[in-house]
Amino acid sequence: MNMQTNLNQLEPQSLVDAFIKHPPETFKVQNSQDFLPFFYTNFNLLTTLDVPLRKKIESAWGYPYWGRLLYLSTCFMGTTVTEYTPLSNRFKVEDITQKLKENAQKQSLTIIKDLPLNSPLLTAEENRYSCELIESAEKMGFLSVEGQALAYVPIDFENREEYLSRLSKSRRKNLKRKLKSLDELQIETLDTGHDRFLDESFRQELYQLYLAVYTQSDIHFDLLTASFFDDILQNSLSKAKVFLYSKNQKLIAYNICYEFQDKLIDKYIGLNYPLSTEYNIYFISWFINLDYAKQRGLKFYVAGWTDPEVKEKLGAKFTFTRHLVWIRQPVLRFILGKLRHFFESDSHWHTKIQDIQS
Repeated sequence: MNMQTNLNQLEPQSLVDAFIKHPPETFKVQNSQDFLPFFYTNFNLLTTLDVPLRKKIESAWGYPYWGRLLYLSTCFMGTTVTEYTPLSNRFKVEDITQKLKENAQKQSLTIIKDLPLNSPLLTAEENRYSCELIESAEKMGFLSVEGQALAYVPIDFENREEYLSRLSKSRRKNLKRKLKSLDELQIETLDTGHDRFLDESFRQELYQLYLAVYTQSDIHFDLLTASFFDDILQNSLSKAKVFLYSKNQKLIAYNICYEFQDKLIDKYIGLNYPLSTEYNIYFISWFINLDYAKQRGLKFYVAGWTDPEVKEKLGAKFTFTRHLVWIRQPVLRFILGKLRHFFESDSHWHTKIQDIQS
């Protein structure tokens, strides 16, 4: 039996269950009634490094050989399909950190990932619990590393025009030009569990578009499987929406979003390159999702972790997370402790943006 978490979830439990049943390639997921979900994988230490520095290291002489040393056996608490680490108030925070530290003797790294920091998307109880967990873990020797920037938009505008009016004149002009592509597209919205998703060839087409996005991404960590997508696309109880974008009956892109509680959570996008770029799907889907959230009377649109620079220009706000890292080897713990600021690129970017705006 699996542990049912009740803290920090912006998504329905069905998404967590799909992750547990169909983990990403190379992941070994563990979940039971007596502890929270966690998974094992070989983790490349350069994954969250500032992109320019990472590429410089990867281009160094002999990297294909000595770079293998940067892959460490790692235990992560949490999932890669939820915005935050799902927790349960059944446990005392000291029990969580103690159990993970005991388990850490078997792994080179142990990481409690994506703990919220005063998130406006969560309750006071959830934020307090995460704060206590961070404090407890730091006292036990976990390194605290600034996490990524989660983009979100409060649905506090009357319509698209009012939303655009809050942006700069140049951005409004640019976005209105991109939105003209709407006139050439057919947009269809399906509930997961729809009969269309019984068609294996259609699901495979959607998966190939997801792979296209994964391949061109700068970060390759969790490669989700076709079985995972089969599960979520055929789940009629999850209240997920699939927005399909087509041109002359040819599928250009799709976007899977979950309507949960008072939020629309943007989870997965698949893109047919270069058509999706030609028709400005990234920007169009942003406004289609905002329109949907407004029509449904939701309070927030949550737009995910990637591309914070682009999302900031689209009007997003940001909330940050904290990762807690236990490193078994004392020497490596000392070295990474001194270098951890190199792994906090989103935080550096956000500080720079705030300095410019102040």
